[in-house]
Amino acid sequence: MSLSRRDFVQIAGAGFFLQSQLLKAEDVVRAGMPGVELPVKAPAGVSRVALVHGDDRRKNVRAALETIDAEIRAGLRGKKSVVIKPNNVSTTNQLAATHLDALEGILDYLEPRFHGPVTIAESSAGDTLEGFEHFRYNQLASERRAQKLSLVDLNREAKFGTVEVLDADLHITPVRLAARVLDPEAFVISSAMLKTHNTVVATMSVKNMVLGSPLHSVPGELFWSDKRKFHVGVRQTHYNMLVTAQKLKTNWGVALIDGFEGMEGNGPGNGTPVESHVAIASTDFIAADRVGLEVMGINPEWVGYLAYCGQAGVGQYDLKKIEVVGASIPSVAKKYQLHPDIQRELEWMGPLKTGSPTMGGLVQGEDSVYGF
Repeated sequence: MSLSRRDFVQIAGAGFFLQSQLLKAEDVVRAGMPGVELPVKAPAGVSRVALVHGDDRRKNVRAALETIDAEIRAGLRGKKSVVIKPNNVSTTNQLAATHLDALEGILDYLEPRFHGPVTIAESSAGDTLEGFEHFRYNQLASERRAQKLSLVDLNREAKFGTVEVLDADLHITPVRLAARVLDPEAFVISSAMLKTHNTVVATMSVKNMVLGSPLHSVPGELFWSDKRKFHVGVRQTHYNMLVTAQKLKTNWGVALIDGFEGMEGNGPGNGTPVESHVAIASTDFIAADRVGLEVMGINPEWVGYLAYCGQAGVGQYDLKKIEVVGASIPSVAKKYQLHPDIQRELEWMGPLKTGSPTMGGLVQGEDSVYGF
């Protein structure tokens, strides 16, 4: 179909961006605007997620990984190293940090399957080495010599790639991401927990990678932190997390969520425990977190960064297209108490209350249409 200039003006004036017939029906979703259908990149296939329930944290973790063994082995094939990324939001509060037994469960799974070097690598919100010592990670290096295990503070290593995000003024700003999690020859394991969050509702495997990979200064240096570049507004935070997840995703191996003892309320650092006694694992990080939300009783529409990741094709967010293997979700689900600031956290879902002046608006006529 050919369009005259007058035709185009009439269509634009009616609020059309594209002729809907140019898009295949199976590739679009309704966008809530008359005549507008926008393509999305949500994966078409089914993602498998292991959900294990039991009374031993370490055994739960290993069992969850073994449940999806075929998918993990396929990802491990050809990799030269494994990087385990724990979640040490706090370096002193065990409830806020990856438990030693969860790391033991991961290493138990890897021992007969991978014979290259394994690194536990973290960029903690505080001093990473303090967390390694406090949570007894250091003992693993001597106990697991056969697995060539080492511990690395990503901030002290100070090697990085970059991603561009938006600052509080919606200007581009670069963020330094640890080089190890961007290494194409490494198989990256996110070892996270079930926790509520004070900004983005919930935190699990994706947030562990996205906010755990940016670097910051080490003790003795002039203070700086690229993690702070994500806390720039309730909207930009979710978008910046999407952009960073897209950057990291190509190197993600498996998401392991330890929900033996989850955190509710004032997460991610100071909440209270919930005895859930589960472990979740998937090679699709978005699908793993989606199941995690169900286990915590959290509305998936409320978690912007994960919804964005699903829409952008980073992983599967549609529960109908997720195969849960092991325990059933209803048998283990509990209603986690959300952060006291939940109403403010959800403001990202509503209309933007303040913005820039309207400039270059559509003129209803033939002479000026979007500056043509």
